[in-house]
Amino acid sequence: MATKEEIQKKIEALEVTMASTDFWQDKEVAQGKIRELQSLKDELEGAGKYDKGGAVMTIFSGAGGDDAEDFSKILLEMYLKLFTRKGWSYAVVHQNENDHGGYRNITLDIEGKSVYGTLKNESGVHRLVRISPFNASQKRHTSFSMVEVIPKFEKVDEVKIPPEEIKVELSKSSGPGGQNVNKRETAVRLVHLPTNLSVHVESERSQAQNKEKALRMLEAKLYKLREEERTTKEKGMYISKTTQIEWGNQIRSYVLHPYKLVKDHRTDMEMRDVEKVLDGELEPFLEAEQNL
Repeated sequence: MATKEEIQKKIEALEVTMASTDFWQDKEVAQGKIRELQSLKDELEGAGKYDKGGAVMTIFSGAGGDDAEDFSKILLEMYLKLFTRKGWSYAVVHQNENDHGGYRNITLDIEGKSVYGTLKNESGVHRLVRISPFNASQKRHTSFSMVEVIPKFEKVDEVKIPPEEIKVELSKSSGPGGQNVNKRETAVRLVHLPTNLSVHVESERSQAQNKEKALRMLEAKLYKLREEERTTKEKGMYISKTTQIEWGNQIRSYVLHPYKLVKDHRTDMEMRDVEKVLDGELEPFLEAEQNL
């Protein structure tokens, strides 16, 4: 990884190049240099390459059955309200909904300014404690869901994955896309064999479009995994590639009974107005996360 001094030297060299009289002779090369300069400045400021762009968020249900799948729906609604507050747009890439309106998993493609930089630290296990609406005995129940946020790659091959490392599975799409959507195998699932990372896309009309989007998402997942491994190695820590969606791994708890409290276990940020948090007012947590 380049030092600050090395990055600064590259910035200065690019600025000298840009000051030359023939800089704009080749517009494509010139625009590439401008993007490179901005990327280096972002790196120097600690913004990272993808922080200012979009993101892909997946919410997975963990331990807790119907309660966990209902909790995933609650988290989804919380984030959608946050997106509205931020002026971000989103589209559903894939969803697996149960009979009660909850989600086993759901993936969203989010567009807007600094989406990934804002949301990347939301990745992790979230815990809900409440009186279960699915339990007739009115007992307190604990549910878990996992949020995964990866950067949105705008083009294929930003992280190169050899074709022999990818397993391709095709299926009929269950999502929108026209009357003929269920007649052809347009949905695509890709599995990266060395890491077992997988993505499922069914939002596009053709198999080719779904495959291209899935490949971008798989590359982004691999990029995030490598970044996590690099940063944890630098800090002298070890984390498992697969986090269990259960007790002990949670990054944030939402307690509705016997008292009301939302607590982030990494930053110790707390808010007692749970309804306000679930209404999308996550800014205190997001700001505290920036220092992680």
